[in-house]
Amino acid sequence: MESIAPALMTDHYELTMISAALKDGTADRQCVFEVFARRLPTGRRYGVMAGTDRLIEMIAEFRFDQGEIDYLRSSGVVDQPTANWLAGYRFTGDVEGYAEGELFFPGSPILTVTGKFAECVVLETLILSVLNHDCAIAAAAARMVTAARGRPIIEMGSRRTHEQAAVAAARAAYLAGFASTSNLAAGRKYGIPTTGTSAHAFTLLHDDEPTAFGSQVAALGKSTTLLVDTYDISQGIRNAIAVAGPDLRAVRIDSGDLSVLAQQSRELLDSLGATETKIIVSGDMDEYSIATLAAEPVDMYGAGTAVVTGSGAPTAGLVYKLVEVAGRPVVKRSENKATVGGRKTAVRRHKPTGTATEEIIVSQGVPDHKANDRLLQHAYILGGEAQPRPTLQESREHLRQCLISIPWEGLKLSAGDPAIPVIIVPTV
Repeated sequence: MESIAPALMTDHYELTMISAALKDGTADRQCVFEVFARRLPTGRRYGVMAGTDRLIEMIAEFRFDQGEIDYLRSSGVVDQPTANWLAGYRFTGDVEGYAEGELFFPGSPILTVTGKFAECVVLETLILSVLNHDCAIAAAAARMVTAARGRPIIEMGSRRTHEQAAVAAARAAYLAGFASTSNLAAGRKYGIPTTGTSAHAFTLLHDDEPTAFGSQVAALGKSTTLLVDTYDISQGIRNAIAVAGPDLRAVRIDSGDLSVLAQQSRELLDSLGATETKIIVSGDMDEYSIATLAAEPVDMYGAGTAVVTGSGAPTAGLVYKLVEVAGRPVVKRSENKATVGGRKTAVRRHKPTGTATEEIIVSQGVPDHKANDRLLQHAYILGGEAQPRPTLQESREHLRQCLISIPWEGLKLSAGDPAIPVIIVPTV
């Protein structure tokens, strides 16, 4: 299938608005759009900013080539003046926002896009598509990392989502603290460690389990992981140690009552002299099932479906709203969807110990600076030119530090208020 260019990753009505704005002369009005969440998904106490680096790259590539222009004209989406405008499109405005790995809360202005109306509005769908997906995955993954209490987690959800979403999900999960991914495209593109050994099909291919294990060890060495639950787990462990010896790196269990099986497997491995052989568990793992295994002898987790679907919250609920036109705040007053007008500036306030206490957001101004305040917005694009950005590793560390900074109640998996309050000071 032919890849789709970023310029067509948009909705029809955005080009309709541009056509009308070009005709009535408002297309060039200087505007400010903001991305924010009105609320967090049910049960969540924080959001995680993710996908910004991917988004900035796509904005740089946001161009309409002749084939795309021809399609839009032939299908009647745009008229000729709009087609001419699209043919010369280049984003020349500014994009500022929260750093990747930053936590956000209801009302946080996580991305601010400034420029002419037409050049900003055409980016709406792309921006929301990237950020709603990646922020949702990163938030779910961060909760799993917290639940794992330092034990590594492997992202293995590629087969449970769209093939391109799988790569983005692997990146977002790694940003959130996952140790590795099964997705090779993500490994190549983003430098994420990849891992994987065999599936049940490999065991079933062979005449018996010891033969399958022997083949895998012969090819990969004793540092491999043997999947021991194709038939009987206890016998599978015995076969694994008999073939590989007590210095086998790990066994994986992918089914059953993992709490009970982990205990039994640890006892059996120890009795066979394989005291250093690790136990990896997988199979529909989410933050809650990981948390229930906290006291069990599990060394590593594999998580798939729950990660790539946001563990029940596949979207971050982000919106892209016009808040300022020609320096004048504009406000949407729709019931349940009202906005606060004016460009926002946000700071995170902390105790001297480093614990975050609140987020202060000021419309059309700057919050009074206090000791231990941290400005949350950074420049990504200025005058159409991309600015230097942190590496994925740096963003991963930033999130780790942010999670340390919030009150411990904010890390609970139970439903509750946002980890810290957000105070929005509206335009006077």
